[in-house]
Amino acid sequence: MGESLSKNEAEERIQKLREKIFYHEKKYYVDNNPQISDYEFDLLIKELETLEKRFPELITPSSPTQRVGEQPIEGFRSVVHNTPMLSLDNCYSVEELFEFEERIKKLLPDQKIEYVAELKIDGLSISIIYKEGSYHQAVTRGDGVKGDDVTANVKTIRSIPLSVPAQKNIEVRGEVFLPFKSFKKINRERADQGEGLFANPRNAAAGSIRLLDPRLVAARNLDVFLYSLQIEGNESDSQWRNLQMLKEWGFKTNPQSCFCNNLDEAVFFWKKWSEKRDDLDYDVDGVVIKVNSVAQQKILGSTSKFPRWAISFKFPARQATTRIMDIRIQVGRTGALTPVAVLEPVKLSGTTISRSTLHNEDEIKRKDIRIFDHVLIERSGDVIPKVVAVMKKRRTGEEKKFIFPSRCPVCGSETFKPEGEAVSRCTNPSCPAKLRESILHFASRRAMNIEGLGEALVDQLLDIKMVKSIPDLFSLTKNELENLERMGAKSAQNLLDEIEGAKTREFYRLIFALGIRYVGERTAEILASSFQNIDALSQAGIEELTQIPDIGPKVAESVVFFFKQPENKALINCLKKAGLNLKTSTEEKRIAKIFAGKTFVLTGRLESLTRDEAGDLIKKGGGTVSSSVSGNTSYVIAGASPGSKLRKAQSLGITVLNEKDFFDLMEKSSVAGDEEEGS
Repeated sequence: MGESLSKNEAEERIQKLREKIFYHEKKYYVDNNPQISDYEFDLLIKELETLEKRFPELITPSSPTQRVGEQPIEGFRSVVHNTPMLSLDNCYSVEELFEFEERIKKLLPDQKIEYVAELKIDGLSISIIYKEGSYHQAVTRGDGVKGDDVTANVKTIRSIPLSVPAQKNIEVRGEVFLPFKSFKKINRERADQGEGLFANPRNAAAGSIRLLDPRLVAARNLDVFLYSLQIEGNESDSQWRNLQMLKEWGFKTNPQSCFCNNLDEAVFFWKKWSEKRDDLDYDVDGVVIKVNSVAQQKILGSTSKFPRWAISFKFPARQATTRIMDIRIQVGRTGALTPVAVLEPVKLSGTTISRSTLHNEDEIKRKDIRIFDHVLIERSGDVIPKVVAVMKKRRTGEEKKFIFPSRCPVCGSETFKPEGEAVSRCTNPSCPAKLRESILHFASRRAMNIEGLGEALVDQLLDIKMVKSIPDLFSLTKNELENLERMGAKSAQNLLDEIEGAKTREFYRLIFALGIRYVGERTAEILASSFQNIDALSQAGIEELTQIPDIGPKVAESVVFFFKQPENKALINCLKKAGLNLKTSTEEKRIAKIFAGKTFVLTGRLESLTRDEAGDLIKKGGGTVSSSVSGNTSYVIAGASPGSKLRKAQSLGITVLNEKDFFDLMEKSSVAGDEEEGS
């Protein structure tokens, strides 16, 4: 891909690829009308990355490959807005809305007033500046006068164009939000990690945009609607025209915005969306009604807090009173036990509600929630309703306290909740409630690396009960696999070869593949280098484990608990019988010493391996990979276009290695280790 192209040919191909990618990004993320498959889009990105890697001098800041920064930022600097980002005054009734119009008419006597009605997105206000057509800076609203510079984070939002057809400097303003689908996914992941849940999508969006690592922001799948356009030395005559120009320039605007000839039409729009807001995939809490004419806006001006030409007409609160008839436990895909209230059915926002999440055991205790309690529930969009408050004055004495189970209600295994955490979990990897995710994790690239064992195939194997536990993978036959959907003789044999190959994977991979709570890849490597085999590890106590560097009490407690469970003992015995590698080889022990105690920082683009692959080599050698340069850094490995990390390393006198130097160091350290072993 690109190996035979000259630089001029590559430059031409790169430009065409960028145009294609920007076109398809707009179709997918802005127009909601994808023209190609995700696979085809990924191929375009991959080809562009390959060409840019070969010709790094052709990389530009506006290339679609540059959306996500390579390193975490160190903090957010404060930036003063060109013009203040004022908040909006609120009203809660039609009467209050017409009072707003009466105030306008006093300042605009005998003038016809038209309006634009826009859904009020419950998100985070943002200002984005483009200089000479290129994305330049993004700043949060902050206190209205100044906000935080979140340029790198906002750049990761795929619906925001990196360039626009404008030679002048422009500023667009809008609302960053989190779609409900992404919000629920984030909260599931936080629950699985024992972290606190975001209360609503707005909090999640605000928390996401202030993460210090743009790579984490990119994973949150934020989105944006733009509603304001300011062009240097030029302005539109109306808000409605502003919205049209934003769309013409490739910005994402809310398709539900409405031009209104009078305030009655704006009220009709408000009533319509007050009833239909649950049809949306994002949270709205009202309608923003703006005077359309920019000339009239200027006459109306602003108070010290609000523009006089706009108002937020809020929707009614979405709460209801009902009664908890029972509390049941659901077991999630990673074994998290979540209590769910079974409610006396109640109508809320046009939907009958019969269940509400109670989050975890601590939440039940904190709110003193009991079976048969009368409670106030709240619903936001299609997010599962939550209990806001318990009406304790309505208690009759028949209410019952809920006792959280100590065993998994699905498989009966003992549950585990580390000290200081809110979520209890089933520890059985073969629990039917979590088996699918356990198998996918076990087979993943960084674990046992069983290529071809993806979601669709795992679902088939589970649906027909061909696999009931992880060890069953190693007893699959070719005849069984050939009869599966989309599995011929060749595919079946390839999968069996991959499964057979998994038996020889390094010991640390197996430890990681077991899915022990808190045991990530690096911790698995440490455990594998500290214990000769699975038996030694399974018999280790908390005190022995905590004596190992980088193994804290929480990890030690989790490891000990895992190996004490009968289900997990049975799992290990089955894996032994299947012939998997359950011990650390002499070679692994030797390699694990070559970078012991050394800290590396990677910067720039490497040629012969990816940054992840280089990091893997360092960690296998017992070293540590850090994202920032400090006085504790042993080496900085610098590839093409290394950036500020290289300058900082040079200023601190830290040894800088290129790729060849790094491989030479590995070889030298490896030889030294061999000599030490033989002495």
